[in-house]
Amino acid sequence: MPLTGRAALLAAIGSVPIGIWEPSWTGILAVDGPIALACACDFALAAPVRRLVLNRTGDTSARLGESADVTLTVTNPSGRTLRARLRDGWPPSSWQSGTETEASRHRLTVPPGERRRVTTRLRPTRRGDRQADRVTIRSYGPLGLFSRQGGHKVPWTVRVLPPFTSRKHLPSKLARLRELDGRTSVLTRGEGTEFDSLREYIPGDDTRSIDWRATARQSTVAVRTWRPERDRHILLVLDTGRTSAGRVGDAPRLDASMDAALLLGALAARAGDRVDLLAYDRRVRALMQGRAAADVLPSLVNAMATLEPALVETDARGLTAMALRTAPRRSLIVLLTTLDAAPVEQGLLPVLSQLTQRHTVLLASVADPHVARMATARGDAEAVYEAAAAAQAQTERHRTAEQLRRRGVTVVDATPEDLAPALADAYLSLKAAGRL
Repeated sequence: MPLTGRAALLAAIGSVPIGIWEPSWTGILAVDGPIALACACDFALAAPVRRLVLNRTGDTSARLGESADVTLTVTNPSGRTLRARLRDGWPPSSWQSGTETEASRHRLTVPPGERRRVTTRLRPTRRGDRQADRVTIRSYGPLGLFSRQGGHKVPWTVRVLPPFTSRKHLPSKLARLRELDGRTSVLTRGEGTEFDSLREYIPGDDTRSIDWRATARQSTVAVRTWRPERDRHILLVLDTGRTSAGRVGDAPRLDASMDAALLLGALAARAGDRVDLLAYDRRVRALMQGRAAADVLPSLVNAMATLEPALVETDARGLTAMALRTAPRRSLIVLLTTLDAAPVEQGLLPVLSQLTQRHTVLLASVADPHVARMATARGDAEAVYEAAAAAQAQTERHRTAEQLRRRGVTVVDATPEDLAPALADAYLSLKAAGRL
C-alpha cells in the first residue's frame, strides 16, 4: 500500500540528517523537489523562539515537603502559530526523585498574538533557595518535521522553609504556659517575681508564700500568687559548625536543632518574651533581632531557610563574644550545639563562665537514637562490641553534660523527635522557677 501524507515524506527523506537548530539543506535538495519544498515550508512556518516573551508568577516560598506552583506565561508576538514543547528547568532538588521529567515538560499551542500559561509544580526535597534555570522551547512546524529550539532566562526564586514538624506540640505547651500565667484554675502555681494576687492557702503550698499581714486581717491563711516574668530576652544560638552536619536518621543534626528553636521561639513569643536568633560557626550565618511577637515565627523560619552546616570547627570564643554583643543585658541564652566531649571541653568550657556570670544558659543537644539501640544489642560477638562502644559513648556524653551542669548550665539531651518538646519544657520550668 503506497504511503501518503507525512508518512510518505518521512519515508522519502529516509536517513537524511535533520538538525535541531538548522535543517540540512544539502540533504533536502537531494530528495524530490516537492518533498524538499514541503520540508522547507514546515521549517519556515515554525514560530520563532527568540521573539517569544516569557514571564513568571506564582509561589515564592513553600515548606519542605509541600508543593509550590510556578506559572510561566508564554506570549507569541509573531504571525505564526507556536506549536511547542517546553522544558522549565529547575535544580534537581526541586522535585522528588523520578518526577522531574513529568513535572517540568509541557506541550502548548499559542496562536499569533496570544498568550498561554503553563504551571510547573515543584516539590523540593531540600531547604534553601531554589532558582529557576533556563526555559528551553522547541518550536515545530505544522508537519512536525523540523523544529527551532532556543532558551530564555526567566528568573524566579522559591524559598524552601523548614517544615516545623514540632508545631503539633505548641498547643499543649501553650496550655502549660496559661497555667503558669494563672489564667487556668489549677492547684499548682507558677513562681516568679511579679506579684499577681492573694488566695486561700492550699495544703502543699510553700509556706514562704504566706502573706502574714493579709492573714491577720482575715480568718483564713492567705498566700501570694505570682505570674511568670514577661518581656524577658531569649537568644537562640544555633551552632552551624561541622558537628551540626552529622546525620541522625535522614537529616543533619542542624535540622532537628532548628525545629526545636522554632517551637521555643513560638512559645516564648506567646509568653511575651523577646526572641532573637544567632547562627554562628566561624562567622555569623544568620542574625535576627528586634522582631515584634507576631513576626517572630515567620522571621525565624525565613532566617533558618538557607542555613547549611559548615564543615569547619566552631570558634567557641567568637560565638561567645557575638552572643554577648547580641545580648548585652541579662538573658536566657539557648545554645543548640553538640555534647561531644572534645568540642565542649576544648572549645566551650574555657569560655563558658563569660556567659554564665551574666546570663542563664540552657544547652540543647541532639542525641542519636541508634546509639541507644546499639547499647541494648546482644546476640553475637559483633553486637556485644557495638553495645560496649555505645555504652562508652553514652558515658562520655553524660560526663560532659554533668560538667556543664556543675557550671550552672541547664542541659537538654534528647533524640530529634523529643528535643523540641523537651526544650520547651525546660524553658517553662525556668520560667516557673523565676530564673529568667
